[in-house]
Amino acid sequence: MKSLILGLVDSSRIGKQSFLVLLDFLVFPVLLWLCYAVREFNLGAEVVPNLAFGSIWISALAVAILIVTGTYHFIVRSFNEAFFARAAFATGLMVLALYGLAYCTPAFIPTSIPVMFGFAMFAWIWFSRGVIRFVIKSLMRAEVPRKRVAIYGAGYAGQQVAALLNRSDEHFPVFFIDDDASLSGQIIASLKIYNAEQALRQLTRHQIDEILIALPSASRVRKSEIVHFLEPAHLKITEIPGLTKLVDGEIRISDIQEVDIIDLLGRDPVPPVESLLKKNIQNKAVMVTGAGGSIGSELCRQIIKNEPKLLIIYELTEFALYSIDKELRLNSQAEIIPILGSVLEQAKLERVIEQYSVQTVYHAAAYKHVPLVECNPLAGLKNNAIGTAFSVNAAVKKGVETFVLISTDKAVRPTNVMGASKRMAELYCQALAAAQDQTQISIVRFGNVLGSSGSVVPLFKQQIAKGGPITVTHPDVTRYFMTIPEASQLVIQAGALGHGGDVFLLDMGEPVRIQDLARQMISLSGLKVRESGSENGDIEIQYSGLRPGEKLYEELLIDQENTEVTEHSRILRSFEKQFPLNELYPIFEHLNELTAVQDDIDWALRQLEHYVDGYRRGKEIKVN
Repeated sequence: MKSLILGLVDSSRIGKQSFLVLLDFLVFPVLLWLCYAVREFNLGAEVVPNLAFGSIWISALAVAILIVTGTYHFIVRSFNEAFFARAAFATGLMVLALYGLAYCTPAFIPTSIPVMFGFAMFAWIWFSRGVIRFVIKSLMRAEVPRKRVAIYGAGYAGQQVAALLNRSDEHFPVFFIDDDASLSGQIIASLKIYNAEQALRQLTRHQIDEILIALPSASRVRKSEIVHFLEPAHLKITEIPGLTKLVDGEIRISDIQEVDIIDLLGRDPVPPVESLLKKNIQNKAVMVTGAGGSIGSELCRQIIKNEPKLLIIYELTEFALYSIDKELRLNSQAEIIPILGSVLEQAKLERVIEQYSVQTVYHAAAYKHVPLVECNPLAGLKNNAIGTAFSVNAAVKKGVETFVLISTDKAVRPTNVMGASKRMAELYCQALAAAQDQTQISIVRFGNVLGSSGSVVPLFKQQIAKGGPITVTHPDVTRYFMTIPEASQLVIQAGALGHGGDVFLLDMGEPVRIQDLARQMISLSGLKVRESGSENGDIEIQYSGLRPGEKLYEELLIDQENTEVTEHSRILRSFEKQFPLNELYPIFEHLNELTAVQDDIDWALRQLEHYVDGYRRGKEIKVN
């Protein structure tokens, strides 16, 4: 029997419709007989007297009406209000047809029979489809185990999710969790509501497999609190997207997603100051170097939203340039000019700036991976320091209005060449800003951005997917984190606040211990940390030791005293040590001429140790 039903489920659409037609055709004569029997209180009552094969003709008429009205076109496993409306319309037509038969033919059809048959016909359609749906779903669910889900949030979104999961073949809603004390113990949509404390005790009892957060308007802080509270349950936690993503008002299974660790670490963003966002962009020719990188590409997305006259995307890597160019053209009608080139080509930079009358430059091109630059110090120095010098030289020479350097917290008392090279870039920009007043030059310094090419988040996700272990360099290593969109918006706003030579610091919030980040990601996956020396748990955290040039913690300020607030609550202005341009210029000229021999590298590192506060070369420096 089971194989027969499943075979019918897998049959063609025509086959399923034919089955329903045959089923109805066989049942309608029985319903008609029942109507006559009830009316006459006689089980042997004659059905449709005076009309040969009357019950067969009426059954055929009823099936024909159902076909004409399209009732058989509805999929049984997902029938809804529209189906019932169509069935009601069909039965109404059938009632009228029976009255017509009684009037136009010799058939004896008492006045009450059409109405009785209409009710019986509608009840049969509703009952039969419901039974078929129930049987099919029961058999299919028996084949595929359903995840038992607790829904956090009993509001409108939570109720939508519960209804959606009830119709799905993969999930089964068990109960609601809600912080509203007045709802505790109540029942909504056949599901009981527990408060958070009660729910923790019920998770094991009800064999919950997954917790789904249905709070689309919850802030990042609130969401982080909920996830932290649920961590002891060691269950996978998912969520529905925020209100801004649910634009059509309908939640779908595909909307259910893993809780994004980026949302939990990021703070609730401060709404940008629109005037600052548009000041250096709207109706202007804007250029972004390193436009294919993590920060550069997001800068392009934010710039496009603020209506530039044209956007020049300057990138060394062909595929990265192709990708961001294609994406921007799909989402904007603005003029976009893709330029394949290096920031070490000052003549080309000058030609591009002059040709397109560039007014604003965001310089995001840089080598960012600390261990790689430590192994390739000259390449890192040339790209990060000399590349910045060439870029800002070209901007000043060709009369660019605003130049913004994207820097890093690793430039503060760096222990690595990458950070030191970025600090040298900062020093050159400060020196050139002081030597001229034509181009407004600003520096924006911030920490790690979540989801960038160098972020630990995608690496940890890969390691968890493989079953571990997760590798962390040191138990106490901490980092500042910010989401890429927020960082990019703040960069644009900080650039608009500059007067010349300013160093702006983005408020990164509190630093995050990388070990805690790893533990939270394991917990969100519904897994347990396997502690060292123990066999219990799923994913082990291994400590590999600090990498070449890596620090336990990062800083944003060289001098804590010389700072001031700006008109934006998340942007600070810092006043730091500077060197005159006539002292730095020959150093940068000689750096550009160096080759990869030990004497040249020694000379370059001595300059870093002299000019960059806190820098001391590491033992791992290689001749590359």
